[in-house]
This record gives sequence, C-alpha cells and structure tokens, in this order.
Amino acid sequence: MISDNKTKSTFLITSLIFLILGMVVAVTRGSFNIPILDVFQAIIYKIGIGTVPSLDNEIVVWQIRLPRIFLSVIVGVALATAGTTYQGVFRNPLVEPYLLGVSSAAAFGAAISIVLHLSFLSMQLTSFVFGMIAMIFAYSLATVKKETPLINLILSGIIVSAIFSAGLSYLKMTAGFRELRDLVFWLMGGFYTAKWGDVGLLSVLITISFILLWSLAWKLNVLTMGDQEAQSLGVSVKKVKAVSIVLSTFITSIAIGTVGIIAWVGLVIPHMARMTIGPDHRYLIPASAIMGGLFLVICDTLARTLTFGEIPISILTSVIAAPYLIILVRKNRNLYFG
Repeated sequence: MISDNKTKSTFLITSLIFLILGMVVAVTRGSFNIPILDVFQAIIYKIGIGTVPSLDNEIVVWQIRLPRIFLSVIVGVALATAGTTYQGVFRNPLVEPYLLGVSSAAAFGAAISIVLHLSFLSMQLTSFVFGMIAMIFAYSLATVKKETPLINLILSGIIVSAIFSAGLSYLKMTAGFRELRDLVFWLMGGFYTAKWGDVGLLSVLITISFILLWSLAWKLNVLTMGDQEAQSLGVSVKKVKAVSIVLSTFITSIAIGTVGIIAWVGLVIPHMARMTIGPDHRYLIPASAIMGGLFLVICDTLARTLTFGEIPISILTSVIAAPYLIILVRKNRNLYFG
C-alpha cells in the first residue's frame, strides 16, 4: 500500500496515462484493426485539420468506437466512484449501490420505459427515480434507533431487490416480442448502442457529481472514525451521508439507465484502489474512478474482439472480477478501513 502523498499523486498521474493508452489501443482494435495513424487522421479531420480519411475508417472510428470507448470510461468512473462513496459512508468495504437494490429498481424503471416506448431521456429519468426509491426504502427499513447495522442493510437490500425483480419479471411476461428482446439485451449490459448524445449527457452529469463527491473526501475520512467522532469534529453527519448517498445513487441509476446492469465494478474496483493507494478518500476516489474507467475499457474491448459476435459485458466483468474478490477475501479475512 502506498503511504506517501507524493507517491499517491504520481500513482494517479500514471494511472491516468494508462487509461489514455488503453483508450488509444481500444480504438484501434475491433472486427478489423485500424492502424493508429489512420485513427488520428480520422480524428483530426473531424476537427478541421489534415487530409480526408477513408470513409470506412471515419465511420468506424468516429461513429462507432469512440462513443462507446468514452461511454465505457464514463460509466466505469460512475460505478467505481459510487461504490467507493457507499463503502466510505457505511464504513464497510462490502457495501455497494447494488446492495440496496438500486440495480433492480433502476432496471425496473428502465424496463417501464422500454415496454411503454418512452423516450431515451425518460429511460434515464425512470431509472433514477426508481433507484432513489429503492435506496430510500432500503435505508429506512434498515435503520433502527438512528443506527444502520450492515446486516440490516443487507437484508433490506435483498427485500427491495426481490420486490423490484418481481416487477421486472412481470414486465418481461407482459412485454411484446420486440420489447422483450430489447429488454433482455439491455439487462445484460453493453455499450453497443453508444451515441455521442449519450456521452455528452452523462459526461456533464457524472462529472459534476464526481466533483461534488470528491469535495466531500475529507468529510468521508472523518466519517470512517464513527458518527459520534465525526459529529464532535464539526461534521454534519446526516447531511454528508444524505448528499453522498443521493449523488452515488444518482450516477449509478443514470449509468444503468444508459447501458444496462454492469456487475462487480462498484464492489471490486474500490477494493483494488484501496489496497493500492490506501483509505484516504482524497486519493481513493479519483484512483477508483480512473481504475473503473480503465477496467471497463478493457472489458468492452474484449467483449467486441474475443468472438465474432459481442459478449454481454457483465459476463466479462463477472468472470474477471469474481475470482479476484475470492482471492482477496481469502488473503484478507479481516477487511476493514485502516
């Protein structure tokens, strides 16, 4: 684990460089590979510089690969940041937004939009609304005498998830063939429908949310010492928790509403970042965000290059992340914030 702040800053810069390199490699790989010079030619031509690229390269680079690469980074940032924040708020490394039933509720909201043929913006809006409902319901159900034990939170999350999963199953049963097909593919997660409009909207919303959460980093550090200690140091515990949970649920819900359910990112990536850079949220939040973006860029590239078709990305995230978590738990049986 890195302990020196200067070294942590260097690690963040190095991770960001690796993320950029990963994005550059990803844009060159696919059903047919494009040389890196041709990629740059297609990009700079769009901004009014350079010679005209081949039509195929321009379409593939600018309209297909770049939107999904940027979207995968944005979604990775959102899920990893949300997971890190939840773990800090609840002072437990096993907590993530999905634990509270947010994924099932957001999926239910998006399914309503798909089945009722609502606009794309409505799908994100319904995902957010139902994600917030799930979070509030689970947190209220788990809170007893102003305390929220983790076991209560887990049980509440299971209950909330079961309720919305039942609703989702009902929508599957009543949906037409076309709606059911769209719903099933969406639930498996993927960036194959990425558009520049998606990238622009999520970039603004998630960037603002990320900055707000990062600004609360030192307060999250204080929260890890306990509510009473934080209160004695002048931190408004309820306010910090409320803002952190709402923002984390917001970016999780809109990410799910855009690309479907992507498992494990919000749980495993914060673990990896914490073991590398330590529990200080001033460095942990950006480290998780960068690593989450890089992780999904890698998974998305594998999803569209391993086979002739496209593998749903949640399959790859589960295959890669689940064994890592098993090894992590076996080596560190007493996980805690230090």
